[in-house]
Amino acid sequence: MPKMGESISEATIISWLKNVGDYVEGEETILEVATDKVDSEVAAPVSGVITEIRFQKDAIVEVGTVLALIDSEGKQEAGSKKQEAKQEVATSGSFMPSSKSVTQSITHKANPDAFISPLIISIAQKENLSIEELQSIPGSGADGRLQKSDVFHYLKSRKYPLHSKPIADNKQPITSTYPKPKINFVEGKDHIVVMDRMRKMIADHMVYSKQTSPHVTSYIEVDVTNLVNWRNAHKHTFQEKYNQKLTFTPVFVEAVAKAIQDFPMINVSVDEKNIIVHKDIHIGMATALPSGNLIVPVVKNANEKDLVALAKDVNTLAEASRNNKLKPEEIQGSTFTISNVGTFGSLMGTPIINQPEVAILALGIIKKRPEVITAANGDEIAIRSMMFLSLSFDHRVVDGFLGGSFLRKVGDYLEQFDINTTL
Repeated sequence: MPKMGESISEATIISWLKNVGDYVEGEETILEVATDKVDSEVAAPVSGVITEIRFQKDAIVEVGTVLALIDSEGKQEAGSKKQEAKQEVATSGSFMPSSKSVTQSITHKANPDAFISPLIISIAQKENLSIEELQSIPGSGADGRLQKSDVFHYLKSRKYPLHSKPIADNKQPITSTYPKPKINFVEGKDHIVVMDRMRKMIADHMVYSKQTSPHVTSYIEVDVTNLVNWRNAHKHTFQEKYNQKLTFTPVFVEAVAKAIQDFPMINVSVDEKNIIVHKDIHIGMATALPSGNLIVPVVKNANEKDLVALAKDVNTLAEASRNNKLKPEEIQGSTFTISNVGTFGSLMGTPIINQPEVAILALGIIKKRPEVITAANGDEIAIRSMMFLSLSFDHRVVDGFLGGSFLRKVGDYLEQFDINTTL
């Protein structure tokens, strides 16, 4: 199982495209795997005959584990398989020769229900490990039991872990005494839809975010008439010149990146009692998929790019999202997220923070309305293009002043958009 991202430790096998006995060419795709929200293809590093497949569909496999064996001297004709030429798929995706006495790989899966010894609990308390983080460590003991060496090995490579619940001194988990409401199911009328893998992850992530961050949402209304007029005047020229659509999204990303530079404490993460201030500004774009699920591709270093570069990034990521072609690194590392709820006709929204960030901006639909404006001859009523912005922020580290000031600054950048901007 090759490593497909900085924080990726395991992947799920979606399907094998080849079977035992099949001949494959080097660089030919032989299976599809899923990591987090992205599906990826794994290619054969060499040509040969597949002699063994060790994991089947839906198996969760750790990075670096042998997935299959290939006889690199095997011929395309059936039956020419030489065991002594077997080679193993390694972490890097390359193959390593193996002897006849190949040691079988042992894969250990993290088990949330596994017994955790008092010794492990004491180490976790000392190292500020949360229960979720502790349960995510694969155990090498009997039946996947977590050992002291597993924890210390994990701590060596641990970087800025984020926690939701500290390890409690008592062993008994705290459970709610409120009875679960009964769900009425009418046989023959109602039906059950089983959550797919992505929907389960989204559900877990949303619940985790609400349990972790005390959410507060602020709203402002902005006049984006100048921006709308500028975009309408330039979208056809932009398409012809750069072969790219000119949407509002790159402008939104630019405004957010500028406002983050003005208020850098909105571009942070919380690690227990520490605030990690991110220097890079990576803007995530909440994107709806045709399946109805949600994914967040990331515009990297948004503050270092002009509108043309931002438009190309936004369009490329949006297209890859729709076609399920996003790479693992394209959905990782965001430091702030925007969600354009106006795409669905919503006036405004109360978005849930994309952990481990501390704020998320929702942009409502742009609607023309009669507004009172101040003109040279005094107040008058005019038709203006108006839009609501809503910022949900983590009140542990973002107070009303910071959240409100940042939100107002984003609105100012949109309202004061330079109509003389050339592309």
